[in-house]
Amino acid sequence: METSKPGQAGIALKWAVICEIISILITVAFQALKVDQNGPAKYINYIPLIIFLVLAQLEYRKQNGGFMRYGEGFVEGLLYGIFTGILGAIFLYIYVSYINPGLLDQAFAAAHQASIDRGATGDQLDQADHITKIILSPPVFAVLGLLATVIFAIIIALITSAITKREPTLADIERQQNDPAV
Repeated sequence: METSKPGQAGIALKWAVICEIISILITVAFQALKVDQNGPAKYINYIPLIIFLVLAQLEYRKQNGGFMRYGEGFVEGLLYGIFTGILGAIFLYIYVSYINPGLLDQAFAAAHQASIDRGATGDQLDQADHITKIILSPPVFAVLGLLATVIFAIIIALITSAITKREPTLADIERQQNDPAV
């Protein structure tokens, strides 16, 4: 008797929502504490992203009878990354458009100063400023955030899938075939 596999999308979405809630709380705390969100502290949001990706894989494995192949773990991590990226992009757009619009202005000023420090000439500076303004527009910034989250999740899923996988042995497969209750 064939047992049905748990739905990977539902598990991934659940953990993505939890991750995004934690990320929003971290972001709000940073703003309340006036932490420079363009500095090294911005990497703190990667910690819940990694933790909840692993928890999504482990929950899938548990719901799949304690087994998870490498590819299943990767797909779980990929789905989690896509959902987290979409939710994060929505929040990021709202955040930089309405909650903290000055954040992108600060990022632009820092990029402009970096171009000056590198010795950019007038035309080079104008071109760099133009490109920076496009990248730092809220919609483009949100889409880039989504892509960065998905790429990061893919990299992490490739690693964590190798750690969290648990392939069924031949004895496990025979037991499942012979025992309809398993």
